[in-house]
Amino acid sequence: MAERLAKLDDLGHARVNDMDSAGIDIQVLSLTASSRLDPEHEVDSAKQANDELAKAIASNPSRLAGFASLPLSDPAASAAELARAVTTLGFKGALVNGTYNDLFLDDPRFLPIFEAAEQLQVPIYLHPAEPPTAVRNAYYKGLDPKTAQLLATSAWGWHVETGLHALRLIVSGLFDRFPSLRVIIGHMGEAVPFMLARTSRNLDGVTRIERSVSDYFLNNFYITTSGMFAVQPLLCLLLVVGADRVIFSVDYPYSSNKEGKEFLENAPISPSDREKISHLNAEQLLGL
Repeated sequence: MAERLAKLDDLGHARVNDMDSAGIDIQVLSLTASSRLDPEHEVDSAKQANDELAKAIASNPSRLAGFASLPLSDPAASAAELARAVTTLGFKGALVNGTYNDLFLDDPRFLPIFEAAEQLQVPIYLHPAEPPTAVRNAYYKGLDPKTAQLLATSAWGWHVETGLHALRLIVSGLFDRFPSLRVIIGHMGEAVPFMLARTSRNLDGVTRIERSVSDYFLNNFYITTSGMFAVQPLLCLLLVVGADRVIFSVDYPYSSNKEGKEFLENAPISPSDREKISHLNAEQLLGL
């Protein structure tokens, strides 16, 4: 744990050296889900976090890029901070960790964030976070504490919650309102690709959205490989969404650069798909 925390905190030579050892050219950095912004001073904390990250990127601009942290307690301030981070600091988008005060981001109060992202032509990365207390008690209570913690988070819970979050954004009509908005989710699609055919079949015609659920997912979302290094989910993802929407990601330091790179190099996919996933899609989406 101490070694992982040290790697999280390092924004300089040690991080770049680890990238070099695995042949990783560039890394897009963001505030980890375990580092929630100070709720008492969230706007200032977000600015400080973004300024600190910008300094690290400026010291190594060919190797590092950034996603902004946003003060979700104040959506208008979030929109303004996203604009500052993109236009002044040169960030490539923003990353949001899970729900906020038990609210999914389809809540209308968060519309200014998505409006700003569409206007700025940058994506929002929807990242998992620990479940709300009510969900934890309902679904994971009564288990061995360590097992419950992992089942609620990295082994299952926060992945399917993020998949649900993505689907809620779709069925809320968010992409009818902002048709060119782009959202990124990780971990091979947070279980959505495996279920997409059934989900879309059962929801299409019931919701008030203009197109099929599947159509929005295939056109408004990008998927990263972060922390998932198994062939079966990758092939499922490619069959469902295609190689043009998949982006290589390691989820460093929770996973190793070496493991991620070796997985992509050895995956049973075509050279053209490997090139898209390894760098072309990220270059196009993020302007790298």
